[in-house]
Amino acid sequence: MTVQIKICGLSTPEAIAAAANAGATHIGLVHFDKSPRHVSLEDAARLRAHVPAHIKAVLLLVSADPNTTAHAIDRIKPDIVQFHGNETPEWTRMVRERGRIETWKAFGVRDTESLTRAYKFEGAVDRMLYDAPAKALPGGNGQSFRWDALTGFDHRIPWGLAGGLDAGNVADAIHQTGAELVDTSSGVESAPGVKDVDKIAAFCKAALAA
Repeated sequence: MTVQIKICGLSTPEAIAAAANAGATHIGLVHFDKSPRHVSLEDAARLRAHVPAHIKAVLLLVSADPNTTAHAIDRIKPDIVQFHGNETPEWTRMVRERGRIETWKAFGVRDTESLTRAYKFEGAVDRMLYDAPAKALPGGNGQSFRWDALTGFDHRIPWGLAGGLDAGNVADAIHQTGAELVDTSSGVESAPGVKDVDKIAAFCKAALAA
């Protein structure tokens, strides 16, 4: 099976085009004002219009209140909502069912034991996205975690791998973990929030070759 690729934190039509041309299957739009990749709802809606039909648009929210969540989904009309904060399974399930939209949950991995806590999201999300533990920002910190924590883990939920991935290590990450989806943001940037089209192309090439 060909690995799926998500390029997150895009903020220009050029970056979206670069991701699409390189073979990405998902692009991420970050609506979180503390992030250097933050885009307003108006800008996100404009960017959404540049996403080709064969690529899924992912809206990333962090501990957003119900009104913000509903308004963002209505305004941007993403294919997927990725929750990256302190959202509960009850909340993600409600959004998924009432909004009739695919939902993902980012989950910080410290060790194998911490992974078992992801089971509480079984039936509440469509995918878990395993990332390094949150720091100043909940994600996009360019930090990886020990991939061997995933070795032998009983994945009950479809999943993807994030955290410190770039063109130089993504193939190794796929080989070590068997990830069916890989997600990068800072790994394809020339500066925080500034995507590099050459790095996007290199990342996708390395992931697809793996």
